[in-house]
Amino acid sequence: MSEITMWEIEDEYYSDGCSVICGVDEAGRGPLAGPVCAAAVILPKHLQLPGLNDSKKLTDKKRRELYPLIKEQAIAWGIGFATHQEIDEINILQATYLAMERALEQLTVKPDLALIDGNRAKDFGIPVRTVVKGDSLSANIAAASILAKVTRDDLMLQMAEEYPGYGFEVHKGYGTKAHYEALRSRGPCAIHRVTFLRKFYGEK
Repeated sequence: MSEITMWEIEDEYYSDGCSVICGVDEAGRGPLAGPVCAAAVILPKHLQLPGLNDSKKLTDKKRRELYPLIKEQAIAWGIGFATHQEIDEINILQATYLAMERALEQLTVKPDLALIDGNRAKDFGIPVRTVVKGDSLSANIAAASILAKVTRDDLMLQMAEEYPGYGFEVHKGYGTKAHYEALRSRGPCAIHRVTFLRKFYGEK
């Protein structure tokens, strides 16, 4: 999908009178370890960033090429986390909302509208619209998906050094075969999500 096409959703809201639109997306809802990360991005209207797309459809190299460009050219951007402890305390959905709220609070410009990837959202104090597969359809959401993904990946690379032997540098905390094997042999470490491991240990 071209960058031109990825402005179609924003253009609908621009035509309705919105002038400042941000995209919000998360990375790390599914992993067994580490935080969930969210990003909020306000791009200049119709900004063209070659290759901009859903972070999951891009190579790590391409994400890292776009990452600094998004930060440099965005009108505003913010990144927020919810920790593994918070995920265990309030559940992953509520923790994702918390990370999104923290990302939105980092914006230096208040948006007229927030486009949230997915089909559920909460009241963030500004008008919100959910967009299913928004990271493939909206330039602002795609930019947010890249910031969230790269930021969380880098954090998990740090965690790999702090907690060696789990393979965080490879799978970033997701439940791969190697990760489960490490859990069987080592047990969980300090950044594992206890609530995500109950079924695994219950079936052993």
